[in-house]
Amino acid sequence: MVSRTMSNQTMVTEFILQGFSEHPEHHVLLFSCFLSLYSVALTGNVLIILTISFNPGLHTPMYFFLSNLATMDIICTSSIMPKALEGLVSERSFISYGGCMAQLYFLIWSASSELLLLTVMAYDRYAAICHPLHYRTMMSKAFCSMLATGVWVLCASNAAIHTGLMLRLNFCGPNVITHFFCEAPPLLLLSCSSTYVNSVMIVLADAFYGILNFLMTLVSYGFIISSILKMRTSEGKQKAFSTCSSHLIVVCMYYTSVFYAYISPVSSYSAEKSKVAGVLYTINKEVKAALPKFFPFFRS
Repeated sequence: MVSRTMSNQTMVTEFILQGFSEHPEHHVLLFSCFLSLYSVALTGNVLIILTISFNPGLHTPMYFFLSNLATMDIICTSSIMPKALEGLVSERSFISYGGCMAQLYFLIWSASSELLLLTVMAYDRYAAICHPLHYRTMMSKAFCSMLATGVWVLCASNAAIHTGLMLRLNFCGPNVITHFFCEAPPLLLLSCSSTYVNSVMIVLADAFYGILNFLMTLVSYGFIISSILKMRTSEGKQKAFSTCSSHLIVVCMYYTSVFYAYISPVSSYSAEKSKVAGVLYTINKEVKAALPKFFPFFRS
């Protein structure tokens, strides 16, 4: 839908989420899969938060960060999945301009927070395995609270900047977003004004949240692996590895989908590739929620 502004320029007031409309034969299967994934992820994350909150034995740094990660998971999936499910049961999925910007904000906030939290959790494992005698001092309650608050505030500010830059753009039509949710690359392709500043900020954000965070996680695990190899007993090595195996699996899955779809210039954006990455990212939510049930997730 479009409306006329005072300058007689046609402006978009709502967008159409293309979703998987080009594959209607898969809608029933996709709806069933997405609904199952969303239900499992939501239930799993709520159970994680409740279990950690009401079990004093789990009031440790790693479980504290895990509850923060589960909270961000809920925000992320809940900002995307309801609209995606609606699109699979209707011929066309509409989203208002304001709704699209709100979805973009919460998506950027939660997704970037998850990446930072994974890096913080890697540092926690580094402290626990490489400096066990100083672990309680290094990861004190005050320091952990400061780290978590820093992640929330930094990522909320980052989301506000990107959303604010998007709000200054003009959208004159067409208004079809080639995805099942609102994200920056397809929105920039629809803008009829200059997107140079937005593109530069996206590259900077990709460099920090994607590449730099990934490198910091690699450095942490480099020290961890080095310390494990220096252990004399196989029992000690196995115990040390079990404290970080689940986190390492989640990190690999998260960064696989992130690098696959988002660490690239806006001009080379691929709708199909991004949709696949979106599905992979959604699956990651279920796997992350399920891992603590099958592993002793992280022992402190």
